Amino acid sequence: MHHPVPTTSSRPLIHHTGFWYFPVAFVARLPFAMMTVGVLALVVSVRGSVALGGLTSAAVGIGVVIAGPVLGDLADRFGQSRVLVPTGLANGILLALFPLVVDSPAADGLVLASAVAIGLTGPQTAAMSRSRVMALIGDRIAPDRRERTFSRAMAYESAADETAFVIGPFVVGVLAAIVAPWAPIAAAAALSFVFVTAFALHPTGRVVPVASERGAMAPARELLRPRMLMLVVAVFGVGAFFGSTLTSLTAFMEERGAPEAGALLYGVMGVGSAVLALAVAVLPARFSLRWRLAIFAILLFASAGAYSVGGSVVTVTVVLCLMGIGVGPSLVTLFSLAGYRAPAGRTATTMTVLASALTLAQALSSAVTGAVAERASVETAMLFPAGAALIVLAMGAANLVHARRWDAAGPSSIG
Repeated sequence: MHHPVPTTSSRPLIHHTGFWYFPVAFVARLPFAMMTVGVLALVVSVRGSVALGGLTSAAVGIGVVIAGPVLGDLADRFGQSRVLVPTGLANGILLALFPLVVDSPAADGLVLASAVAIGLTGPQTAAMSRSRVMALIGDRIAPDRRERTFSRAMAYESAADETAFVIGPFVVGVLAAIVAPWAPIAAAAALSFVFVTAFALHPTGRVVPVASERGAMAPARELLRPRMLMLVVAVFGVGAFFGSTLTSLTAFMEERGAPEAGALLYGVMGVGSAVLALAVAVLPARFSLRWRLAIFAILLFASAGAYSVGGSVVTVTVVLCLMGIGVGPSLVTLFSLAGYRAPAGRTATTMTVLASALTLAQALSSAVTGAVAERASVETAMLFPAGAALIVLAMGAANLVHARRWDAAGPSSIG
C-alpha cells in the first residue's frame, strides 16, 4: 500500500485529505456526542426518572465500549468503509426507533436493551479519523515535516472531539427545549444516516492499509503493555472528569433554580478546553509529551480542587475556565502519545480503545455523580472531578518516570 512518496509531499495535509474531509469528519462526530445526553434527556422527560435516565445513558456507554475495540479491529482488518457504512445505517435506524420505545408501555428493561444496541452501533468516527490522518501523514508527508504535522493534526482532532462533546449536549438542550424531547434523538439519527455514511465513503478511507495489504499486525496483547494501559487509564480519568463535571454542575445550577444553565456553563469549560487543545500545536518540541502531560494534569487537579469548594456561580465559572486549560491539552497529549505507541497495524484498534475508555468513563461517572448529588449532596458530587483529575495526574507521574524506557522500546523513540 505504501506508494512511493509523491512529489507533492511539500504540500499541506489538507491538500491530501481534500477540503471537505474535515467538516464532514467533524459533523459525523456529533451523533456520537449527542447520543448519551439525548438518551438521558428523553428518558428523564418521558419516564420521569433521573435514575433510569442515568442508567440508560450508561447503557449506551457500555454498548459503545463493548463494540469499540471490535469495530476498530475489523476496520484494521477489512478497511473502514466496510465497517462504518453498515454500523452508521444501523445506528441511524436504532436512534430513530428509540423515542417510540421510550414512549411505549414497554418495560424499563427494553429501554435499557435498546440503549445498549444504540451504543453497540455507535459510529467510531473520531477514532477512525485519527487513524486515517496518521496514515496520510506517514504516506504522503515529507519525513522532515511529519512530526510537526502529526502534532498539529492530533491537536486538531482532540479539539474537534472536545468541540463535538460541547456542541453535542448544547444542541440536545436547544432542540429539546424548542421542539420536543425526542427531537435531539431524531436529529442524531439524521446526522448518522447522512454524515457518517459520507465520512465512511470519503476517499481518505482507502489510505489506511488493510490487513491483506501490509505486513503482519502486531498481536492484540501488545495493547496490554504498561505503556498502553497507562494511556487507557489516563483517558478514562479524563472521561470521568467530563462526566462528573457536567453532572455535578447541572445539580449545582439546579439548586439555584436554573438546571439548563449547567450545560451552558459546561460550554464555557469546553470552549476554553478546545481552544487550548488547538494551542498545543504551537508548543515547542522541546516541551516533551511526558512533561506536557504531567504539567497539565497538575493544573487540572488544582483547578478541580478549587471547583470542589463550590461557592458562587461566578467563582465556579472562573474555575471552569481554568479546568478547561488543564483538560484540553491533557487529552491531546494522551492521544499524541497513543499515536506514537500504537502497535504496528493497530492504529484504529488503539484509537477506538481510547475513545471507548473516554465514553465509558463519561457514562459511568455521570450515573454515579447524579446518584450522589440526589442521595447525598451536591457538595459531595462536586468532589468527583478532583478524584478523576487525580487519576490523570497519577498516570502522568507514572509516564514521566517510565516514558524514556517505554518509548525506547517502542516503534518510535519520541521523548
